[in-house]
Amino acid sequence: MLGARRAPTEPPGETAGDASGAFDAALDDAELRTARDALAQGRRQAARSLLVHTGDDWDRRGHRLTALAQDARSAAWATDWLAAEPGSADATTLLALALVHRAVCGEEEPGRAREACDTAAALVPDDPTPWLGRLLLARALGPEREVLAVFAELRRRHPEHHHAHHLLVARLAERPAGGRAEAHEVYDVAELAAAEAPADSPLAVLPVVAYAERHRVLAATGLAPAGPAACGHWSGPRARRILRACFDWWLEWEHDEHPRRHVDLNHLAFALSCAGRPAEAAALFQRIGAHATPAPWSYAHPDPLAAFRTARARALGHGDTGARAPYTTSDPRTK
Repeated sequence: MLGARRAPTEPPGETAGDASGAFDAALDDAELRTARDALAQGRRQAARSLLVHTGDDWDRRGHRLTALAQDARSAAWATDWLAAEPGSADATTLLALALVHRAVCGEEEPGRAREACDTAAALVPDDPTPWLGRLLLARALGPEREVLAVFAELRRRHPEHHHAHHLLVARLAERPAGGRAEAHEVYDVAELAAAEAPADSPLAVLPVVAYAERHRVLAATGLAPAGPAACGHWSGPRARRILRACFDWWLEWEHDEHPRRHVDLNHLAFALSCAGRPAEAAALFQRIGAHATPAPWSYAHPDPLAAFRTARARALGHGDTGARAPYTTSDPRTK
């Protein structure tokens, strides 16, 4: 997939917001929130049962374990769990992802986190989740060759892994590019992954994610205005084709059960808002409800929740359509 570079044609990577303005990595997974609350009280049974019942739904398992791992107490939870149940694959994987999260935040040695992921991978060879931990670490702190090698291992275990593809696209978007504005390898990779996935796969939205990530890079390096609408990033022929195809896919194949669907919905709503298509964006905001995700709104505003609310108000016809929020970029490494 990574070796392919197709010419552009004409039509053929981190969390949810509640009413208080906080972000919750659990998104709308009520069972996950219950298990996390129980762990905070020293009770492991809910988390144990949650992960047992998740089984080999790899996207859901990855989502649940990475969300649990983002809590500041998760490493301690996992250590206590392992003391009570030595050799537990779930506890070992949770500890690995907790150490990865700490390493990305500069609070843990990356080598220790990497070793913990390798230990978890040895316990559950078919599980892509320890490799997701390795990919999160490589995306944030490693060279590109490590990102590509780890992604290959993860994809061998689950070819359609949602989070892994988002992380890969975020990293590839940082490659330098020449030539025409809409000619970049990340767009080719994202479109190829979408084309190779089954018709109902949410990877269909990956090309929109690639466009958001590429604008983040262009703005951060001063190659484009920070405001997505100001630079015309979403108005080119390829961008228009991708937006139309992804929105049409959502209308036909919307998956209410996918654990990371709000990540896709937010990317689509962001793109349509930037492209000046409020009617379509409004339909997405209705589905999103309170579940705003920091990415991609953090790529365009210092306060991602404020950016989300402003765009939603405009789309639904409740805001000042003449107002424009300031734009900036933010670190995407843990998206």
